[in-house]
Amino acid sequence: MENFLQSTDYVGVTFWLVSVTMVASTVFFLYEGMHVKSSWRLSMLVVGLVTLIAGIHYYYMRDYWIATGESPIVYRYIDWLITVPLQMIEFYLILTAVRKIPSGIFWRLLIGSLVMLIGGYLGEADYLPGSMFGFMIVMVGWIYLLYEIFSGEAGKAAAKSGNKAFVNAFSALRMIVTVGWSIYPLGYVFGYLIGSIDINSLNVIYNLVDFINKIAFGLVIWSVAMSSTGARSK
Repeated sequence: MENFLQSTDYVGVTFWLVSVTMVASTVFFLYEGMHVKSSWRLSMLVVGLVTLIAGIHYYYMRDYWIATGESPIVYRYIDWLITVPLQMIEFYLILTAVRKIPSGIFWRLLIGSLVMLIGGYLGEADYLPGSMFGFMIVMVGWIYLLYEIFSGEAGKAAAKSGNKAFVNAFSALRMIVTVGWSIYPLGYVFGYLIGSIDINSLNVIYNLVDFINKIAFGLVIWSVAMSSTGARSK
């Protein structure tokens, strides 16, 4: 029975809920993607891929947790290594849906997200000389991404789009990356540097934040895509 979810395992329950919800969200995003105008379909496809990839990884994380009671660090970082760059690339994709922008934005967002994630994994997996060094790499990557979407070329391009609905959606996505994603470095600090958060609480927090950050991120893009499609169809 130890390999099955127990009613007292509230951490395992959160893994189950997130895994199922991610799959359901995938169906929703891919279906809705067929009903938006062509310039937004790639963005909707990527949103669906993000939740699909997360859903698959959460099934593995769920089973790993139930079987071992240990934090699924490797599975979690494999998930983040794929889904986080895709989410950052979404900023580029939604910008291209409303105006022409340079490809350099794509590469800066991709490289910044990879630096942040690889640094975090190497620090948590003890491949670096001290966890603090990994945390510093995480912060450099994250701050760079925030600069790019707020004050950098991506942020300036969004401000010049002339589309109020798009600007509001872009601002909402920036807030998710700023506020929602701040939980990850905080979890790194309190879970691995200070050790003041136990493994159960840390995994519940990560699971709920993933749930919000990935699905809410997708819903914002879906909303502006449908708004843009509706505006064009009138």
